[in-house]
Amino acid sequence: MTINYIRHSPSALNLFCAAPAMFVLEKILGQRQPVGAPAHRGTAVEDGVTLGLMNPGAPLGDCVEASYKTYDRITALTRDIRREEYRATIPDMVKLALEELRPYGVPSKCQGEVEWKPEGLKYPIYGRFDYHWEDHNITVDLKTTEKMPSAVKVPHARQVALYVTSNNADARASYVTPKKKATYRIDNIDAHRQALHQIALRVEKFLSLSDDPKFFTQIIAPDYESFYWGGPARDIGFQTWGF
Repeated sequence: MTINYIRHSPSALNLFCAAPAMFVLEKILGQRQPVGAPAHRGTAVEDGVTLGLMNPGAPLGDCVEASYKTYDRITALTRDIRREEYRATIPDMVKLALEELRPYGVPSKCQGEVEWKPEGLKYPIYGRFDYHWEDHNITVDLKTTEKMPSAVKVPHARQVALYVTSNNADARASYVTPKKKATYRIDNIDAHRQALHQIALRVEKFLSLSDDPKFFTQIIAPDYESFYWGGPARDIGFQTWGF
């Protein structure tokens, strides 16, 4: 087995900070965890919202139907018992997201790619932003969640800071719950971007310790009390670490 890590992402760098053992499991050992209903819902809602933004006259029902179609396809084989519960919240989330984002107009770009390789890094940091409006020079990342945060979450701020590396756009994160919507402007862009750089440097130093993936299970231990280790992840952790 070899380590197949060829580029950074904000999610991988944030994972390294929050749950190093899960980083080892997913990014070094290559054992990605099953995606649950919340993440599938996020993908589905985004598809419906994108349809509604790119086609301002599209009825809400068409946008919701597009989300349902995506959700049903990607959850067809899921064992997540929350499948129907999360599906039921899709219409309200699509509605609220469109109310929040349609005032910006039709996006100039959707799902655009960004790559940044600051000095000292072996691998670039790569990401995909949700929406950019050139007329306003605004980049927005859409987040679906159960509970509305009172401010942008730091991992999300780092993520959006990467997206505006090349254009210095006004960076924002829009959150949608089944009942609420809010958009937060990202301040201190340089600080969040530099945090990504510094974390990436440490990831690369960590990876340089060995070419043997199993070595990293000997120096990092999982914290099973963390939500990262819910569901089947805990069983995989027991098998991998032996405790």
